[in-house]
Amino acid sequence: MVKGLGQTPWLAEFLEAPCARISGWSSLYRFTHVAGWGLKPSAIRARECAQKLSVPYLSLEDGFLRSLGLGVDGAPLHSLIVDSSGIYYDATRPSDLETLIREQAPDPIQLQRAGDCIDMLKRYRLSKYNHAPDRSPAELETKQSNVLVVDQTAGDASIEYGLASAASFSEMLNAAVAENPGAEVLVKVHPDVIAGKKQGHLLEQARALGCRLIGDDLNPWALLDLVDRVYVVTSQLGFEALLAGKKVHCFGMPFYAGWGLTTDRQSLERRGVKRSLEALFYAAYLQYCRYINPYTGKRCEFEDTVALIADQKRARDRFAGSWDAIDFAGWKRAFIGRFLGLGAQVEWRQPASEVSAPKVLAWASKLDSALISGCRERGQELWRIEDGFIRSVGLGVDLVDPLSLVIDSRGIYYDASAPSDLEYMLEHDEFSPDLLRRAARLRQRLVALKMSKYNVGIQQQLDLPKDRRIVLVPGQVETDASIRTGSPQMQTNLELLRAVRHACPDAYIIYKPHPDVVCGGRKGEIPGQDYFDLEVQDLAMPDLLEQIDEVHTLTSLTGFEALLRGIPVHVWGLPFYAGWGLTEDHIDCPRRTRRRTLDELVAATLIRYPLYVDPDSGDQVNAETAVDILQQHRQKKRKTSLRTHVWRRIRKRV
Repeated sequence: MVKGLGQTPWLAEFLEAPCARISGWSSLYRFTHVAGWGLKPSAIRARECAQKLSVPYLSLEDGFLRSLGLGVDGAPLHSLIVDSSGIYYDATRPSDLETLIREQAPDPIQLQRAGDCIDMLKRYRLSKYNHAPDRSPAELETKQSNVLVVDQTAGDASIEYGLASAASFSEMLNAAVAENPGAEVLVKVHPDVIAGKKQGHLLEQARALGCRLIGDDLNPWALLDLVDRVYVVTSQLGFEALLAGKKVHCFGMPFYAGWGLTTDRQSLERRGVKRSLEALFYAAYLQYCRYINPYTGKRCEFEDTVALIADQKRARDRFAGSWDAIDFAGWKRAFIGRFLGLGAQVEWRQPASEVSAPKVLAWASKLDSALISGCRERGQELWRIEDGFIRSVGLGVDLVDPLSLVIDSRGIYYDASAPSDLEYMLEHDEFSPDLLRRAARLRQRLVALKMSKYNVGIQQQLDLPKDRRIVLVPGQVETDASIRTGSPQMQTNLELLRAVRHACPDAYIIYKPHPDVVCGGRKGEIPGQDYFDLEVQDLAMPDLLEQIDEVHTLTSLTGFEALLRGIPVHVWGLPFYAGWGLTEDHIDCPRRTRRRTLDELVAATLIRYPLYVDPDSGDQVNAETAVDILQQHRQKKRKTSLRTHVWRRIRKRV
């Protein structure tokens, strides 16, 4: 039974039990627990119901890593706290979190995991909410020592239940000034307090003492970069300061005080043991909080939530600002804006001469020299867009919306005549251990799910010779820009087949034409069968890759999919995955000098480079979420009747 929780998504998954709201029919149900929002007034009835029914009351609160945006703005909830004995901000009695910290000592493996997770939070600069810009306060004078004092809004329940009062804030600010002579004292107040919309505690006192007020809504890590010491009453920013290695003074009793990590102005006898930062983090973030992917409804781990929010934050920040989008068809406009995110303001332009925004977006395969030179003359950034590598269930030629796109500020991945963001990343960037772990898991999952770019075709076992090397030559659309710009020596499927037959005279060669060619939408047919032994058309590429020994290609993405499966790949052009030491290259690219592992290639190509969007919410998501969504779509598609499928096609074209 739940009360005051509104339409909280995935509540049953968070609570791991069926849920029903309190109503006039509640007496008909046999409840085992009653849940409400912590100690909020809205939960009073829930606590009364629990007492009346003689069942436990569960206090629910947002987790410490909640979401990309603010809850009041409708940002999906990623984590939830479920406490059966109290709630973390109530120091008047033990909570489940306090009990975990006091009674459980994590083992070395758990402590190592906690340390790795702390490093992830610091690397991606994540907090409870992640909407605020990650920049220093404007015109801040940097001194040898800065001190941060954190105000809180009046009426915050964590103040009273944290054994503090309004007087604690005045005491805290006076102490910060007195204990840090010569330091600049920064006082962080809520923006609405400065605007007069909310009440705080320190605004007038800070002005009287000559402190610098910080009223901007900023990423907490940007503030922590500037200071050596942090003074709080009960704010969670104090715990993030501990993670950042700062000395923290507590004038209340937040959950992280009393364990030997903070300088405490009051004591709590129950917390009479010392704990390491890793032990405290393990209890609070890895045991106490529960995590879910709000786009799939699947429970997940802290690391998965960090990966998702960090990728959302990176995409949002990268594409914020004003854009002119040139010559996009109407059906594409419907989804392009979602990929750029809420921070982007897009104007759709048909004649290229009208562009005026700082950033210009155009479909890479439709660029002309006039637009390129015009942007260069006007000092505008020209960004190119193309389909991503895990695109959809269905073909682009059938007007199926993509699940992923790439938007490139330098070039485009298939054009080897100039660097792209992907090539630059592979040549210059370093990849963190957590990113490489993600890449390895993603690669294994794609192979296990037999997932490819378009996810079309049937499953079939071919009757192939046992005594010959089986070589696959994937056909391509010969008018495609990837051949024109990425294959300087060969331009047709026939040329490639001739070269492969000459290089592999004894091999059994399978030729698979491109799906767009098979359906009649694009050019690339092969007359006759002089240079291959078998042509397959409808067989799904992942199933075909399981039956072959080697791939030869010009620039096809099939070569990359073969690498994911450990299959040797010969490239006769310059696709994005060639030149890094993973393929047998028949052409060199002097710009590509780094030797990369397969997981580094996957991390750049599938995690860092593309954009992914949840088709239901329109939110940007990450690669792992996109794979789960795509798998759900594949399962639904198998259940869709032919009549429904045809009707959708008709409506799409209309």
